[in-house]
Amino acid sequence: MSELTLVELQRAQCLALSGAEHRIQGADLEFSLKLLPLWKLVPASDARASTELVREFRFANFYHTMAFVNALAFIAHQQDHHPDLSVHYNRVEVRFSTHDVGGLSRNDLICA
Repeated sequence: MSELTLVELQRAQCLALSGAEHRIQGADLEFSLKLLPLWKLVPASDARASTELVREFRFANFYHTMAFVNALAFIAHQQDHHPDLSVHYNRVEVRFSTHDVGGLSRNDLICA
């Protein structure tokens, strides 16, 4: 994967990806994570992927939490790339990985 800039990620659209050749690893992953400093790399909670990008978002109340979840769902549907969500009263944990590549892909970076 060529090194991306944050502007390129913001303009990019997700593509259907399948196969380990699309997995981001090593130096490419380290460089990409510098573009997303508020996101953490963690071992996957699902056996279909090796790692996930995770971030917690906090809100003032349940209404704001649900507004965020609905906006995120709209964008995820447009990109056809869907995160795992853990929704609570005033916070949401968002987890991205690409099961079809067994880890993180460009799509996860775009959505994060």
